[in-house]
Amino acid sequence: MSDLSFTTTFSVDQTPGKVIDAVKDVRGWWSEHIEGGTEEPGDEFTYRYEDAHRCEIRVTEVVPDRRVSWLVLDNYFNFTQDSTEWTDTTIHFDVAARDGGTEVTFTHQGLVPADECFESCSQGWEFFVNTSLRDLITTGEGQPIRAEPRTAAQAVATGNDR
Repeated sequence: MSDLSFTTTFSVDQTPGKVIDAVKDVRGWWSEHIEGGTEEPGDEFTYRYEDAHRCEIRVTEVVPDRRVSWLVLDNYFNFTQDSTEWTDTTIHFDVAARDGGTEVTFTHQGLVPADECFESCSQGWEFFVNTSLRDLITTGEGQPIRAEPRTAAQAVATGNDR
């Protein structure tokens, strides 16, 4: 039986190390609304998008030049009957040197076509991984969801002072 979890792959003319650094810069490619650490195993962060989606994620693995993995600890969608569809799923960024560049394979293990959110979530991942993360890797500028302007005090109070 094959795994139907969402997977997408792209290649860039950058080193595996530069790719892993970009993956760990979650605010640079997914959302500036991320709160918490995103770089080391054990770090936990929260993603929020308006009232529609919120999730808590733990970084479970960082293998230099090879892999970053996350575990979704908790999830809430306001647009599905089962608001917890992502809870206990895992997300992997596998990186491999190929033909002078780097191949990136993103897999959201447990995000499957039977999930009510599959269509919208896979479209979201396609954009944030194949466009925004790739842009961050290749140009230094991703296309994350932008945060509202805040004061420096607000940024420090939430731990999101990047």
